[in-house]
Amino acid sequence: MIETRVMQKFNIHILGTGDQTLVMAHGFGSDQTAWRYQAEALHSHYRIVLFDHVGYGKSDISDYSPIRYNSVESYRDDLIEICDALNLTNTIFIGHSMSAMIGMLAALAQPQRFIKLVFVGASPRYLYDDGYIGGFEQADLNNLYETMAVNFLDWSSGFAPLAIANPDRPELASEFVQTLSAMRPDIAQSIARVIFESDFRAKLSSVQQPVLLLQAQRDIVVPEAVGDYLAAHIPRNKLVLLNAEGHLPHISAPDEVLSAIRQFIPDPLM
Repeated sequence: MIETRVMQKFNIHILGTGDQTLVMAHGFGSDQTAWRYQAEALHSHYRIVLFDHVGYGKSDISDYSPIRYNSVESYRDDLIEICDALNLTNTIFIGHSMSAMIGMLAALAQPQRFIKLVFVGASPRYLYDDGYIGGFEQADLNNLYETMAVNFLDWSSGFAPLAIANPDRPELASEFVQTLSAMRPDIAQSIARVIFESDFRAKLSSVQQPVLLLQAQRDIVVPEAVGDYLAAHIPRNKLVLLNAEGHLPHISAPDEVLSAIRQFIPDPLM
């Protein structure tokens, strides 16, 4: 059955039996376990769909090809494939980092699939541009790619603490290092280029669904100015500056993220 194949391909796990489905998608270097705090808290009242992008976690690595996955749109197509296999409509999509734009593209392509979107640490463009503060110069990215290519494990060990930005809690960086370094280096480098070279600013104004923007402080990947930009260009949105630091607040400040999500999504008891 195609559904069984899709379940294996993306290592899909479904928790809970609620009427409202939440699809939770992880960011670069993570896997579905990054959402464990929120999934555990929400699954008693909602149906939770968790999965690993191809090339991450326990997805089927044989499905990865640099030719197939040469754009963010390829991951959009995967998300739509998951929705098709599970017959998902009127869901709430929750995406971290790269997955925010993946969810946005899927919602633009098939708006009937989603009633609300939650973006955690989202960016439509990572590079600076005229009047736009993206966070990275091209030279920064070139150096990042080169460092990844020279010694991926060393790069992972150095990047993870900077991304987590909670030096007093080294266990958080260790967790991120574990999922990041578990990636095949060539896949990680290829995906990094796809993500960091993307630009979806022109599509923001077309988003129809209400969007919750969760922006952390001291995020070296997505500065606060990017959150402000998203809020200025997405028609129906709510921007929340979290009392959290770093690029993975759903791990470093799980209760902050959970509280914001709960206030945004429908109450299943109403």
